[in-house]
Amino acid sequence: MTIKVLVVDDSALMRSLLSEVINSAPDLEVVGVAPDPIAAREMIKTLNPDVLTLDIEMPRMDGLDFLARLMRLRPMPVVMISSLTKRGSEATLQALELGAVDFLPKPKLDLPAGIEAYRVEICDKIRAACSARLQSRGAAAASMGASSLQRELSAPVPGSSGGLPERVLQERLVLIGASTGGTEAIKEVLCSLPAQMPGILLVQHMPEMFTASFAKRLDGLCRVRVKEAEHGERVMPGTAYLAPGHSHLSVRRAAGGYVCELAQSEPVNRHRPAVDVLFHSAASQVGAHGVGVILTGMGKDGAQGLLAMHKAGAWTIGQDQDSCVVYGMPREAASIGALDEVVSLKDVGQRVLARLRGGERRGKV
Repeated sequence: MTIKVLVVDDSALMRSLLSEVINSAPDLEVVGVAPDPIAAREMIKTLNPDVLTLDIEMPRMDGLDFLARLMRLRPMPVVMISSLTKRGSEATLQALELGAVDFLPKPKLDLPAGIEAYRVEICDKIRAACSARLQSRGAAAASMGASSLQRELSAPVPGSSGGLPERVLQERLVLIGASTGGTEAIKEVLCSLPAQMPGILLVQHMPEMFTASFAKRLDGLCRVRVKEAEHGERVMPGTAYLAPGHSHLSVRRAAGGYVCELAQSEPVNRHRPAVDVLFHSAASQVGAHGVGVILTGMGKDGAQGLLAMHKAGAWTIGQDQDSCVVYGMPREAASIGALDEVVSLKDVGQRVLARLRGGERRGKV
């Protein structure tokens, strides 16, 4: 089956480059290019593409406005092509909230040697988007105002009364890894957790500029504090540490607690940061005091690391197929026996809390 792609970008050079890159794959075909959303709207009707690549800043209609209308009237898989700027990263996160499946930064035209890696990445993302489970988030994201969001966050977390013992807050760690669809999945999990939590370490596949914006966005939404991890900083209760896009994140046991470590070593499973790096470090340094969670994403990153955590006595949780945007990483983890339980995304936070309270015991903690 050939996947039909419509490229929407106001730059003629970018439309040409993206078309050339996408058409180089035997199973992908650019069936049309549009300079703006108005033209794209008509092409969607006549060409019926399987996947849309969409720029954000365009004439006649902003890419976000078009995406919101598209997901409301004719939902389809969309991969955003974003500029590597602070404004571009914030707009991309809004696009993911509105229902875009994934995103890529625009290719650097002055670095032709990097085009091959870009080609592999964009083709993989288009294939994953084509088979992705579309999330009906657009209407909810657009309609939720600041006051209603604040009321939601100030409400008690179901089943969270009584808090967690100080020993649990200091000794335990929660490790979470995700890829495609992970920005919204991580947000849902973190927003379901109380402020009183053990330290949380997160890996989400995304470039450096985007992780800074993502951490800031989560920090404004969640009860726990969220920040980008820094090398050598102590892991504190009530704080979630997101791996920066330029480095692998691992954890090291230190006197009286844990420390974040960053490394700009080679990519693992084609990713830096890689979930496997974090999970393998947790297996050796945290052992049965860890709770590992693997969320939506394409590929297999994190599966082997989660298996190592499982063997070390940690409790491991995988997102189920029905709630994943792309059922890749959790499926791989399940297939190799790395999971203690498989649950819907809406239940992940409560299952983590149940384990921290000692509701299920496998390893000695």
